[in-house]
Amino acid sequence: MKISKNGCRYKIISLAMLAALPMMIETGHASPLALPSPLTFEAGPLGKLNVQGVASGYGVWQDNKFAGSGNPGNKYASADISNGMVIIQKNTGLVQFYLQAGAYNVMSLGSNFVSTGTFTQNTFGALPVGYVEIAPTDNFNIQIGKLFTLLGAEYTYSYQNWNIERGLLWGQENAVNKGIQANYTAGPVTASVSWNDGFYSNRFNWLTGMLTWAINKQNSVFFQGGGNLGQTDYAYSSIATTPLQNNESIFDVGYTYNGSNLSVTPYVQYTSVPAGAIQALGDGTRKTSTLGAAILADYSLTDKISVAGRVEYISNSGTATDGAANLTGFGPGSHAWSLTVTPTYQDGGFFARAELSYVAATMPSNTGFSGTNSLAQTQLRGMVETGFMF
Repeated sequence: MKISKNGCRYKIISLAMLAALPMMIETGHASPLALPSPLTFEAGPLGKLNVQGVASGYGVWQDNKFAGSGNPGNKYASADISNGMVIIQKNTGLVQFYLQAGAYNVMSLGSNFVSTGTFTQNTFGALPVGYVEIAPTDNFNIQIGKLFTLLGAEYTYSYQNWNIERGLLWGQENAVNKGIQANYTAGPVTASVSWNDGFYSNRFNWLTGMLTWAINKQNSVFFQGGGNLGQTDYAYSSIATTPLQNNESIFDVGYTYNGSNLSVTPYVQYTSVPAGAIQALGDGTRKTSTLGAAILADYSLTDKISVAGRVEYISNSGTATDGAANLTGFGPGSHAWSLTVTPTYQDGGFFARAELSYVAATMPSNTGFSGTNSLAQTQLRGMVETGFMF
């Protein structure tokens, strides 16, 4: 029997959903690939330093062409470096530091890609993360510099996550910010608070915090929140600073289970951007919010092979005509969901993984989010990533 292109697509999606279902039935941040033990050396007056690194590349194909004329515009497939970074850190003594330098690309569902060189240059630069840490005690420290965000259940770079691509909810969360952060641990409770520049805006008017309670060895819950205490009406970085999100308030609540073979993190996210900020940016006239939920899971079949899955849903308040802003990329009044399955093989410092993802959105008529004419409302994407870690 001959199967149409669309029929074949949905058959593949159905099989992917069936493959992910057992993980969800069995069952803060998703666990990364396992970095090998760091290389250690004596650095004179700096003391003992640890060095780690990752070098990896990706290939991607999707069922409609990438939008735009730049690389990889007007193509069905592309390939580039995903991570080319070295990490140097000092994690002992009163004064410590962390430096992460190199090239990188952050790939996310429902979004078009840019080249790794363009992404690195127009986001956080060749030193995306770097900070000094003052650690007077084992359970309290203060960090100053370019910091990882406290928000969300996924980290910034692909090697840090179960999936190659970041998800739909990640689009409402910042990735790296400049500021100061205090961290404190008391028994099963860990708390962090940060004063920073939000979505890398270079304007220090954001306050974020995170609270995690480890109920026992396997179960924990987390609450994260933050927002812009003022108003910022410009973009400091052409890619990293998304002006609407940089004026939001955001809250994430979630739970994590870590078993011997299975890890699961479901969480719920709410964001809101005030009408004043939306009007100042010229993107609408009324307060707009998003509501999302996600389940991330990873199951280890052997000590070298695992399968990860992610299911998400997100909605954008308002309608196409009531002055609401487009926060999700799918338009006011839209609803979108995604499914991602990522089998992974890792042997020592070598890893290889494949990924199949599908995004569908219910959007206002005559609008879309993908394809050369940007009118497609679904996107099927396949990826591979391989590389080495040391």
